[in-house]
Amino acid sequence: MANYDSIIRNAAVLTPSGLVELDVAISSGQVAALLPRGEGAAPSIIDGSGKHLLPGAIDIHFHIRAPAYPDRGTVETETRAASAGGITTLFEMPISKPCCNSAEQVEMRRDHFAEHAFINFGLYAAPGDLTDSSVEAMRAAGIIGYKIFTTPAPEGRDDEFFGLSFPDEADQLRALKAVAKTGLPVVIHAESAQLLAQAERDLAGADLSLASSHLAARPAICESVAVAKLLAMNIQAQAKLHIAHVTSAETIKILRAFAGTSDFTAETCPHYLTRTDEDVARAGVFAKINPPVRTQADQDALWQAITDGVITHVTTDHAAFSHAEKLAKKDNFVDAPPGSPGSEVLVPAMLDAVSRGKIKLEKAVELLSANAAKRFGLTTKGRIEIGADADLILVDLAARTEISPETLHTFAKEVAQLYYGAIYNGRIARTIVNGQTVYDGSIVGAPGWGRYTSPTGTSALNRMSA
Repeated sequence: MANYDSIIRNAAVLTPSGLVELDVAISSGQVAALLPRGEGAAPSIIDGSGKHLLPGAIDIHFHIRAPAYPDRGTVETETRAASAGGITTLFEMPISKPCCNSAEQVEMRRDHFAEHAFINFGLYAAPGDLTDSSVEAMRAAGIIGYKIFTTPAPEGRDDEFFGLSFPDEADQLRALKAVAKTGLPVVIHAESAQLLAQAERDLAGADLSLASSHLAARPAICESVAVAKLLAMNIQAQAKLHIAHVTSAETIKILRAFAGTSDFTAETCPHYLTRTDEDVARAGVFAKINPPVRTQADQDALWQAITDGVITHVTTDHAAFSHAEKLAKKDNFVDAPPGSPGSEVLVPAMLDAVSRGKIKLEKAVELLSANAAKRFGLTTKGRIEIGADADLILVDLAARTEISPETLHTFAKEVAQLYYGAIYNGRIARTIVNGQTVYDGSIVGAPGWGRYTSPTGTSALNRMSA
């Protein structure tokens, strides 16, 4: 009888073929065998009775910004929280201080994350000066993809956005063409800089303490126009384009209209799928996120787009500012820093959608994991089969997840007020990263266990003893 490192017994296992009743054996951080119930031997037996075993979530949109802003959270605090949320791999955005816009910066951030991360991580880079040599050097450093904004750098943050913000359309086209040569995806925060500027001018004299002022400052047309222009440009550029955090019914119409014209995908986030502008009004600037959380009609359109396959990814856009930073602008939605921590909401929110009949469990796994692995070239992740990485979550669909400052692990728990009081059907019982349990109702992982993940392979970095 074969010996394995561990075996997960008695769970309902979601494989690419569907739900099956079998045991999953793990060796050397990978799925070593799919066994009939009770077969095999291992020093560690994990009882999954009454639970479902799923691929861990791959969160393709995450901001930590460490080490420059420890008051917003660190790699340790935010990857710990992610493990409690069922995320086994995250892709970190390049807004750091300074911006992650060169191979040297990629290597520095890789080393910092490798020392502190509880879960696996990939890194985006800004395409920087758009020279072939620089863009290629970042690809060679193992990045997961590139990121750009179509909006200007926020005032006073030029060093964080250098080579990342391209408000000029000619520069956007140059960026698409430069990145297309690498074959890697480019993720875009798409809002029209010109229309945003006009919307802000139109706000003169408005009461900026009202949540409605944020919707007025960033109306849906800013997003839909930017997306339409990018998709039109991509017919020529032929980049592997990904539209970040889609929020509106208008943008869904644009995505449908451009279907088949080039290689593009789109994502949305739990705050757009489970919250509306009315929730933002209750939570105040703690719920300010760019682009804004919009109306119930927009939310309905997003769910329909998921059903139709127009949106194929759901991500956190985890972006924590400090409580003090938010509080300092509590009466000004325009100037308040944009972002909310979402790492512990993503999987429970989608499990809740399953329980309510909005989507099937298989669809939830596609949105959270399988599609990300395919889109970003992670050939050993996003599914449960022999040879795949043992990045797994045991979930209890009969239990509930309640969101409060007492239940959250993120350093920014005081900023998560958009979700306070939320109750989701479904709970993370265990998170397994590279074959080892890092969360089982409490954090049991350690910093440095996470591995650098890239389309060309996963590093052997592993500083946690077995």
